[in-house]
Amino acid sequence: MTAFYRGAMTRFRTHEQQISTSVLVIGTGGSGLRAAIELAEHGVEVTAVGKRPRHDAHTALAAGGINAALGTMDVEDSWQQHAADTIKESYNLADPRTVEIVAKGAAEGISDLERYGMGFAREADGRISQRFFGAHTFRRTAFAGDYTGLEIQRSLVRRSEQLEIPILDTVYITDILTDDNRVFGAYGFDISDGTRYLIHADAVILAAGGHNRIWRRTSSRRDENTGDSFRLAVEAGARLRDPELVQFHPSGILEPENAAGTLVSEAARGEGGILRNALGERFMERYDPERMELSTRDRVALAAYTEIQDGRGTENGGVWLDVSHLPREIILKRLPRVYQTLMETQMLDITREPIEVAPTAHYSMGGVWVRSEDHSTEVDGLYAIGEASSGLHGANRLGGNSLIELLVFGRIVGQAAAKYSATLPAQTRSADAIANARGEVDRLLSADGPENVRALQRAIRDMMTDCAGVVRSEEGLQQGLARLDEIEARMENVGIHPDIAGFQDLAHAYDLKSSALAARATLEAALERRETRGCHNRSDYPDMDPAMQVNLVWSPETGVTREEIGPIPEEISELIREVSQEGKLVE
Repeated sequence: MTAFYRGAMTRFRTHEQQISTSVLVIGTGGSGLRAAIELAEHGVEVTAVGKRPRHDAHTALAAGGINAALGTMDVEDSWQQHAADTIKESYNLADPRTVEIVAKGAAEGISDLERYGMGFAREADGRISQRFFGAHTFRRTAFAGDYTGLEIQRSLVRRSEQLEIPILDTVYITDILTDDNRVFGAYGFDISDGTRYLIHADAVILAAGGHNRIWRRTSSRRDENTGDSFRLAVEAGARLRDPELVQFHPSGILEPENAAGTLVSEAARGEGGILRNALGERFMERYDPERMELSTRDRVALAAYTEIQDGRGTENGGVWLDVSHLPREIILKRLPRVYQTLMETQMLDITREPIEVAPTAHYSMGGVWVRSEDHSTEVDGLYAIGEASSGLHGANRLGGNSLIELLVFGRIVGQAAAKYSATLPAQTRSADAIANARGEVDRLLSADGPENVRALQRAIRDMMTDCAGVVRSEEGLQQGLARLDEIEARMENVGIHPDIAGFQDLAHAYDLKSSALAARATLEAALERRETRGCHNRSDYPDMDPAMQVNLVWSPETGVTREEIGPIPEEISELIREVSQEGKLVE
């Protein structure tokens, strides 16, 4: 490194901007922007920061749709039935109060999107179209083609710009700052030029996603869902709930390597796609002969995994998803994004050839422990929403619920944070907390060890895939913890090398810290959950255990503890029943 460039690095390290705001939102996807909008519309000062450009947040990748019991297609639908379907699909691990709040508030969430200019698909008479998704009793999933998440994100960005909400793109938050169990802001740096940010805030809303990027094959991009929310919350003093409950999507592509895990929307199966193994067998006949490819995510993913493990997979370790028997015009009209994705990534024409797919880590159904009413944590002034939080999904997420959760709790948490900020008589500061945050960035920037942070991230992904994938066991999870111990020891000798392209290497170092913490929480909770329930498959405990109908709460200090789940209100419980999948899209 030249003397000139060493000087440039020093200048970047010492430059620091200080910002003050009433509420800081970490994450600029759907949940973060919805909370920021709520605050701004009530005249509360808010700043939002995200490590990705706001237009390209993870929410934009969501395809299928968003749930609300509007009754536009089936007038007999109700919020109670929506809640019942959610709890049934969660394998009774969802928090009933959280479910009730989302189901009741869903219609208002849709109205908010309409107010922001969201372009929903509509019937000829102007009603919002709604379609079936798997495990729904009625048609309650609103949509915009197979670009629903992208349209939601565009609508929220547009509304944020109208309100002139300050949004900082490419800012990586390294620490939530606390004093005596109360937040007072956050610390971070700009990934592009290394500029430090010291942000003072009365309240912090954590909306930085989940942890599914810690598996080798995942639907998240390289810098998304690496467990940031988990680490930031835990280091601030919060706990995690159900980190072992991770939904594996049945159909992620295998090639090219830099796109491995990219989803083939389940609409492909919903429109008539067929799954076959390498022998040409339609293998879902063995696992769910009634519903076949329209079975639920957890079951289809397990079926594909079993075929691959038993030697009936493709040479690349996948299975075939075939839609080529469908009319070309149907594919281009109903599956435009799938068609475009495969043409762009593989030059594969899905109207002529099958798609090679395998299960891929897709969604964190557990997350930061929060109170159901307002998603506050046990740290005063700290809130968590979206995939960063827990409570709604249990052991299997009902398709279409993730997007409505963003809208409902984005509004509620925005209001709660505003109220909290207004009641503070004064805001304390901690020089020690700020010094520690600064010092850790300095320490990493000066680290010059032989270990490469990207290689260690890959080691974690390989370990989690080998030891805590679709199917788990006591032996495998113990091996995972032993391998994690070795990785964490190697993490003490990393080398960080910012370059002329920016400070991505420093960001990867923090991603690595987050991934290691999320991996440990997941492995330890998966060990404790000695049963098979929903997405969590234990080969050594193949049955569901009624004694395990509890949430598992994790922290570094206490390890895993059990938490009882509240009672289901009678008006919801009486509606819980098996739901036919005939004619429905899967999740």
